[in-house]
Amino acid sequence: MEPEYYNEMFTPTKRLSAGMSMSTNGHYLDHGHGQPNVEIDDEDDDYDDYVDYQSLHLRKMKDNHNKCCNNAVWCVRDICGVFCVLLTWFLILYAEFVVMRIILLPSSYPLYRNINAFIWQIMALLAFTSHLRTMLTDPGAVPRGNATKEMIQQMGFREGQVIYKCQKCCSIKPERAHHCSVCQRCIRKMDHHCPWVNNCVGENNQKFFVLFTFYIAMISIHALVLAINHFIICIQHDWKECSAYTPPATVVFLIFLIFEALLFTIFTMIMLCTQLNAIWNDETVRLK
Repeated sequence: MEPEYYNEMFTPTKRLSAGMSMSTNGHYLDHGHGQPNVEIDDEDDDYDDYVDYQSLHLRKMKDNHNKCCNNAVWCVRDICGVFCVLLTWFLILYAEFVVMRIILLPSSYPLYRNINAFIWQIMALLAFTSHLRTMLTDPGAVPRGNATKEMIQQMGFREGQVIYKCQKCCSIKPERAHHCSVCQRCIRKMDHHCPWVNNCVGENNQKFFVLFTFYIAMISIHALVLAINHFIICIQHDWKECSAYTPPATVVFLIFLIFEALLFTIFTMIMLCTQLNAIWNDETVRLK
């Protein structure tokens, strides 16, 4: 009986021939018939390598995974990610409430109040907008089920060229693409999956993520300065004049805002520096 090669979906077989070889990770490569070599990438795999992808009819499936609004918007259906997104919005709204209602509006200095309110509102709006853009932008998902002979030939790969294929989504993996277990897709130039934006940070949305971390860092620093300054003013003067709320309530609001602002200043500055360093060196965190 003639030895088997890859079937139409490039499912690996368990026999070798003169035209095939085994890769370093134990998978079979087809060197025959002038076809590119297909190497199975078992990144994060924990199940059998010999999966019949033909039976999944992936070529006939519409690529609408992680899509909503009639497939017009990218959205990841992850409970943990949705919770983190809602928590992010809540923290932004809380900071908005304390900065405007407790710190700025009661101020008896119109210039101080108006300038800081304008800066705060602009930065908060930009932070919220960049968060939405990061969350709802396709990070660079590789089409599912494109590891077929027809697709490989159309892509114009050279004879003998090694092509990496993801077992989990049956797709041809470009260089620096990684499979995300949360998004369940291979993402081009994937940096990491961020639960705070409920999305992967990849080729198409990294710039929005960098802007998001920058604006959050800016409003966190701004809120921290305003809260500490207001705390000092309230201590030096009458507490009843520096806030519309009772002194104990004002103290609780300010302390929580200071804690939130300090925490997110440190976190976002570290993340921002990491992202800028990765962009400068043209690399992703996963490849460092």
